[in-house]
Amino acid sequence: MKTKIILAVLLVITTCISAKIKKTVFSEENYGVNNVGTTVTIQFEQGKEHNHPLFAIWLADENGKYIQTLYVSETIGKGVFKRVSRKTGQWLAGEIQRPAALPYWGHQRGIKNEYGNYLPTPKQPVIDAYTGATPLASFILHAKTEKPLNGKYKIMLELNQTWDWNEFWTNDMYPTEKEYRTSCQPALVYSVDIDTNDSDAEYLLKPIGHSHYSGADGSLNTDLSTITTALQIAKKIIVKISK
Repeated sequence: MKTKIILAVLLVITTCISAKIKKTVFSEENYGVNNVGTTVTIQFEQGKEHNHPLFAIWLADENGKYIQTLYVSETIGKGVFKRVSRKTGQWLAGEIQRPAALPYWGHQRGIKNEYGNYLPTPKQPVIDAYTGATPLASFILHAKTEKPLNGKYKIMLELNQTWDWNEFWTNDMYPTEKEYRTSCQPALVYSVDIDTNDSDAEYLLKPIGHSHYSGADGSLNTDLSTITTALQIAKKIIVKISK
């Protein structure tokens, strides 16, 4: 009798634990599908502070020099936000400039727009092959490069989430800079070195610094001591290469 009770209790405990363990569901998208290069797969697992961040992912040489964009959130890549102005009681899409959103990527890409900064605009957008809706949760992204890769490179990722204040990055830290107030904790930059000759390897992207707080320049600040919840937007980011 005691044995049956113990087994029943263990079964209940096991059932409760299993119910609490939720399997991560990944959406899956493909970019650069008409290219002839190498497929770079990025698996992004959302963290507990994930809340509609913007992304840019790009390829650089082993010294960090920009080669090409692999993916960028459509609102930045096209320079059009779906909810930018409110007229006649409705939110309407329209052009907007968000310098603080993904400034490191923009400056690395190095294409000046008609306003003198490095953001894409409707007149100078990122091509459709590399833009898409921002994933709402965890995702797997397959991006094919323009040319076949051979040797060592860097995969870079920048992400930014609006209104993620903390004790250091407060809403009155830079009261006269409106661009800062759209970003709060500045955009985070992740990087990993890859070797395309090792096609079976998995690489873990790690944060290497943060961008300028208002996007005024393309600097990278490697001091992450003031960054808190922004480091929990991503739980894990893995890169794989297949030829």
